[in-house]
Amino acid sequence: MPKRPEKRAVPGQPKLNPGDQAPPRTPGIGENICRECQGSGRIGTKPCPNCGGTGVVLEEIGGA
Repeated sequence: MPKRPEKRAVPGQPKLNPGDQAPPRTPGIGENICRECQGSGRIGTKPCPNCGGTGVVLEEIGGA
């Protein structure tokens, strides 16, 4: 699996989780169920590290 580029915090923007591809309200981005936890927000007894425990990730809509 290729390494994902590091996401840095931008002042005034919400924190991105590792599974997010872009900040909220970015054109062409929508919520999707996290593939790591299947939308539960948990892996075992711990919060999912991919979605930050929300069960959703922000991904590009469509594709070329």
